[in-house]
Amino acid sequence: MGFNNVALLGAGTMGQGIAWAIAAAGKNVILYDIDMKFVDKAIGAIKKGLTKAEEKGKAAPGTADAVVGRIKGTTNFDDLAAGDLVIEVVPEVMSLKKEIYTKLDALMGPDVILATNTSSLSITEIAAITKRSDKVIGVHFFNPANVMKLVEVIPAVQTADATVDAVVEFSKEIGKTPVKVKEGPGFVVNRILLPGMNEAAF
Repeated sequence: MGFNNVALLGAGTMGQGIAWAIAAAGKNVILYDIDMKFVDKAIGAIKKGLTKAEEKGKAAPGTADAVVGRIKGTTNFDDLAAGDLVIEVVPEVMSLKKEIYTKLDALMGPDVILATNTSSLSITEIAAITKRSDKVIGVHFFNPANVMKLVEVIPAVQTADATVDAVVEFSKEIGKTPVKVKEGPGFVVNRILLPGMNEAAF
């Protein structure tokens, strides 16, 4: 199962980095946010970053235009229906996530995987409100997502093995190193990172 049209909800810092990584890997991105100013800012930052890379000889001429050309910005939620994979990157508020997943579940085709970039919320709880709980999964990118290689793949209790395999393969296709982890507070990296940060603060 290959994914070539990724529906991405959220054009903030993480969404920008994820869109960059996916489009740079040759895949199309439908980048959605509630206000076009967020979408335009994200796409502008991607173009600026790649243009600088071209000027420094770190990217081939034309890379910026090619990558940005694969990103379609929108504020129309229904445009997401063209995606064959959904990655959601909205604020860590469970009520907001549930509202979005209810809408996505109704909009997307029955075989479309819904992935959340949450770093702390229960994916099992999110999956439970959908009619496709076997196709809901966590895929946690790290900031900046266009640079950081590690991606945590976090199955919910209900997630099918085929869903996990498909997301792991997709992560590799966009140049990431996927690590399958069990669901739990903070997952793996944050559980290791946060105590160290707390220690350093004293």
